[in-house]
Amino acid sequence: MSATVLYTPEVLGLAIDLARYPLTDTLPLRSEARSKSCGSTIALGLSLAADGRIGKIGVRSQACAIGQASAAVFANAAVGMQSAEIHAAGRAIAAWLAGEGDIPDWPGLTVIAAARDYPARHGAVMLPWNAAMQVLPSA
Repeated sequence: MSATVLYTPEVLGLAIDLARYPLTDTLPLRSEARSKSCGSTIALGLSLAADGRIGKIGVRSQACAIGQASAAVFANAAVGMQSAEIHAAGRAIAAWLAGEGDIPDWPGLTVIAAARDYPARHGAVMLPWNAAMQVLPSA
C-alpha cells in the first residue's frame, strides 16, 4: 500500500481538528503515552463529570498525522463515556490492530482503518487509548 492511501484528506483533516481540544491546566487527570515504534507522543488531560463519565478532554500531540488523527477520533467520541468503555475500546482496538477480529465500533475509527496495514503506525493509533487507560480506573 502507498502512503497516499494512509494519509487521506480525511486523516489530515482530523489532524487539524485536534486543535479543538487544547490541553489546559483545568484538566485534573493527566497522562502521557509514547509509541515505541515511531516515537510519537501524546499528553492527555481529562476531567470527569459527577457520574464518572468523561466531561472534557485536552490533547497535546507530537505525532505523525495518523497519531494526531487517532487522538481526534478518540476525543470526538470519548466525552460522555465511562472508564469501562474506554478500557474495552482500547483492548478491542489493540486486538484488531493485531489482526484479531473486525474493526471495533468506535465512531470515526474507519477513517484511520488503513493504518492497520502499517504495523509501524499501530503505536500511533493506540496513543490516546493508552494514555486514557493509564489515568482512568479500570472496571
